Amino acid sequence: MQKINRVAIVGGTHGNEFTGAFLVKKFEYFPDLIKKFNFEILTILGNPKAFKAGRRYIDKDLNRRFLSENLQNTTLASYEDMRAKEIAEILGDNNQAAVDVIVDLHSTTANMGLSIILGNQHPFLLKLSAYLSAINPLVKVCHTIPEEGSNFLRSLSELGFVIEVGPVAQGVLNADLFQKTEQLIYTILDYLERYNHGDIPEINNPLTLYKFMSFVDYPRNENGEIQAMIHPDIQYQDYEPLNPGDPLFLTLDGRAIAYEGTSTVYPIFINEAAYYEKGIAMLFTAKQLLSISPA
Repeated sequence: MQKINRVAIVGGTHGNEFTGAFLVKKFEYFPDLIKKFNFEILTILGNPKAFKAGRRYIDKDLNRRFLSENLQNTTLASYEDMRAKEIAEILGDNNQAAVDVIVDLHSTTANMGLSIILGNQHPFLLKLSAYLSAINPLVKVCHTIPEEGSNFLRSLSELGFVIEVGPVAQGVLNADLFQKTEQLIYTILDYLERYNHGDIPEINNPLTLYKFMSFVDYPRNENGEIQAMIHPDIQYQDYEPLNPGDPLFLTLDGRAIAYEGTSTVYPIFINEAAYYEKGIAMLFTAKQLLSISPA
């Protein structure tokens, strides 16, 4: 793989996720913080209109507007459709100055800690993820996919990924998570710098990867109304094992609904506030151990 020449740091893809948006603002206020590296760094506020309004989006979820056919569809003219095309023009591989790495910053109301969310298992991303999780026990690594008919901003680069931090409420700055996210960014940039100098640190530990299995909705009635909430036993228990027969939901009249699967799963994004409109209560993942080749 060639040297890393251009890196994009994107925050505020969702306007009410303030951690990433204000980190981008900080880097724009204090550019010397990220000028010490031997590659160009672009900072982008993903959805400035939604950020100003303190909303996740104006018309549509921007982070679902990057399907290639949507980007090429001239009839799609909502604010987020147009903004996605602008971002793709800046970052995408149709541009001769396309970025090599995209770091898209998000926050979540779920207890995801510091999560690296991959869209593919490119060897470079796996090595980077293994390094980050080895030096910081707060870092977890997931491989997820978008909902059908959509694609994420990170997909504009083969080496695009998400940093997802939480729990933090929508429209709120959490200083602790802000600082931890900022430090994680510096660690990633340092790693990219070392890569360019052929000085990749050796990691002997296997990578723990939480690989997407399925989306899980809340129990609903025939009118589509939610009839049960996340059971207290698994609230904030992201990345913890859920075994067959364990309580999963709690109905409004206090009856527990058990997980009926036949294998242990590891739920993530449990009770994410932004996913209610998408019909998602959590994601089920499988826990895998991957050996990472040093070559």
